[in-house]
Amino acid sequence: MSDPLVSARSLTKRFGDFVAVDSIDFDVTGGEAFGFLGPNGAGKSSTMRMIGAVSPVSQGRLRVLDMDPATQGPAIRARIGVVPQEDNLDNELPVVDNLTIYGRYFGLPRPVIRERIDELLAFAQLETRRTAKVDALSGGMKRRLTIARALINRPDLLLLDEPTTGLDPQARHLLWDRLYRLKQEGVTLIITTHYMDEAEQLCDRLVVMDKGRIVAEGSPRALIARYSSREVVELRFPVGEQAQMVERLDGVGERTDALPDRVLVYTDDADRATATVYGRGLQPESIVARRASLEDVFLRLTGRTLVD
Repeated sequence: MSDPLVSARSLTKRFGDFVAVDSIDFDVTGGEAFGFLGPNGAGKSSTMRMIGAVSPVSQGRLRVLDMDPATQGPAIRARIGVVPQEDNLDNELPVVDNLTIYGRYFGLPRPVIRERIDELLAFAQLETRRTAKVDALSGGMKRRLTIARALINRPDLLLLDEPTTGLDPQARHLLWDRLYRLKQEGVTLIITTHYMDEAEQLCDRLVVMDKGRIVAEGSPRALIARYSSREVVELRFPVGEQAQMVERLDGVGERTDALPDRVLVYTDDADRATATVYGRGLQPESIVARRASLEDVFLRLTGRTLVD
């Protein structure tokens, strides 16, 4: 097994008395898509900024591309691509100029930049927007342009911080397709997200974070198999009745959780669980059976949902 591209041991980030990242360990190997999954404030972005060599490590050990961010930050930044949470494109300039300026930032010759711009615009499906000002682009187009810009230096490692936040479903799926293509080409991806479906679609492995700590690690499928049942039945009852229904649902499934708006029954047989609910004379306002997700894993581990 090759040495990891990123390796962290007891990695910690403090802001005064506040501990944003609390002594975490992880490795990212070449060619994989690795995810940090968790709610806002879990420590995902702080971890990404340390990996990107733009925020100093408070304590612990971090190696990125076999280099130390504390002493070799410029060399690390020259070999990575970064897609921040918020698009920081120059809205007053055309698409092509945004890419050109970024290429020059890395010291690339102009002929090389022109060649790569053609490739990246095709990759991002923005060929027809080449001369359009960024301000006129849709949110999805801006995100694709931000990713294209991050690839101008052909990085060894691409960091994506909440890449699809704020996008509509169609734009999200198009962006997933672009990222999946990068993974197929062997680009190493590190992704932070609080969307469980995004993590399941894109990540080979991930860690689940809560309050600065890693609470679980593994592939999406392995985490679901370990911490959840195969299926989940969602039951909605009149407002104020969710909690009292938990006792009446005892034994319907392996476990029952009451959320403010619904009750979740974890089971390996959703049809049988549904029949049992009605057999007990319960009349939920709605009932939905679905497969278990990483959201259920997070709820099991922390008692909270990913959007809390």
